[in-house]
Amino acid sequence: MPNSYLDALILNVDDNDGARYAKTRILVRAGFRVIEAVNGNEALIKARTESPNLILLDVKLPDINGLEVCRQLKESGETQTILVLQTSASFIGSADKIRALDGGADNYLVEPIEPDELISNVKALLRLGNVERELRDVDRRKDEFLATLAHELRNPLAPIRNSVELWRKLQPDVEPELATARDAIYRHTNHLAHLVDDLLDVSRISQGKISLRQERIALKTFIDSAIEQSTPAIEKRNHSLNVNLPDKEIWVMGDQVRLSQIVANLLINAAKFTEQNGSIDLTAEAVGGNIIIRLNDNGIGIAEQNIHRIFDLFTQSDHVTDRVHDGLGIGLSLVRTFVRLHNGDVRAFSKGLGFGSTFEITLPIDNSSPTINIIENKMQEKAAKRVLIVDDNEDSAGSLAQLLSLGGHQVETAFTGTKALESAIQFNPDIILLDVGLPDINGYEVAGKIRALSNGSKFIVIALTGYGQETDRQAALNSGFDDHFVKPVDFKKLESIGITI
Repeated sequence: MPNSYLDALILNVDDNDGARYAKTRILVRAGFRVIEAVNGNEALIKARTESPNLILLDVKLPDINGLEVCRQLKESGETQTILVLQTSASFIGSADKIRALDGGADNYLVEPIEPDELISNVKALLRLGNVERELRDVDRRKDEFLATLAHELRNPLAPIRNSVELWRKLQPDVEPELATARDAIYRHTNHLAHLVDDLLDVSRISQGKISLRQERIALKTFIDSAIEQSTPAIEKRNHSLNVNLPDKEIWVMGDQVRLSQIVANLLINAAKFTEQNGSIDLTAEAVGGNIIIRLNDNGIGIAEQNIHRIFDLFTQSDHVTDRVHDGLGIGLSLVRTFVRLHNGDVRAFSKGLGFGSTFEITLPIDNSSPTINIIENKMQEKAAKRVLIVDDNEDSAGSLAQLLSLGGHQVETAFTGTKALESAIQFNPDIILLDVGLPDINGYEVAGKIRALSNGSKFIVIALTGYGQETDRQAALNSGFDDHFVKPVDFKKLESIGITI
């Protein structure tokens, strides 16, 4: 027997003493470690406390039937990876087996079971378990790598974007050649930041960790934001964009950032796959209880065989060589995912290559009474602020400080957590932009210490960091931060907390 089986622990669950003894003896003689349980509740407890590799689970138990035990095991984060080999001497039909497998069982055997058959099934499932664990480990390392990569890329992107914006403020009028170069730096910095975000979104989706910040959003609000995001791509290829929205305001329930991302991705996609001087039409109409948003272009179109896979991950057009590698092939996949998370649907249409494309998004209209969001005055005021920037990346802190100073704000910088605490006391800032990864005390601890000051509750403390996972955001909020901004900072987010640029 391979060494990988020697450490395997099997939980044998059966209320029949004779049957349980026979199966345990077979497994022990084959070299496995075995523990036992006589009912469903005991099985659930031992599954949590003993962490067996596999559970040999009889269906007919005196308290909870084995099918329900299996369901609970597979629904719990603590036990969902434990393999379950369901057995029964009473439920022996095909329908029983299908019901068990649909309920999460990894296999189903009818008793009496021949010893060789039992051992072979256990070994096969343990091999499967080893492969699944290896895949989970690879997936975990991939997610850790992507999070680290995103952090390392965002740190240099922050001072680049800050510096370009500072250059714009200091020299609004420059020679056309310099203006073109400056705009290219800014545009491609934003593009790289979006690529990083897209990669992390794919990782979050694969882990089921995408969550929406639900609120009542006006159609025009997220459409305007999407147009603003996609305008550089549209203007770069000299396209005309024609927009026709309903006169009456339409509301949907959803995440404003994600809704804007949906439409922006489709607009950018249309711009990329439409020849120079093309035309893009963006329209919306209310049909029944839904709003239908259509994006139509006169671009290269979609081949009939590709229509059904256009939203698949890493799918790119193979018909326009100058743009085939402009992106990662994940934009449309994100569109489909985000639309479905909003209880909507998205479809693509085309008459074929050379005849343009149409993308149609359907979202439910929200007809509920609007709620008034009451935001504290300190978050609305647009007067000059006292701002403390804390970041061990001196280029990032310095460039942002210069930019905010030009906007009329009083700014101080700190490069360590210890200095941040001193400055919070001496400088008495209105707003603290605080990095998480500091060399001495991490930002979470600094935020907690700031809140513990006698006047700590009056500060607006914002996490400004290269770590952008939802877990990072939640950790920030739990540590006392008011909000969590990702580098390079979106200047509109700074305006939302009263820092005008």
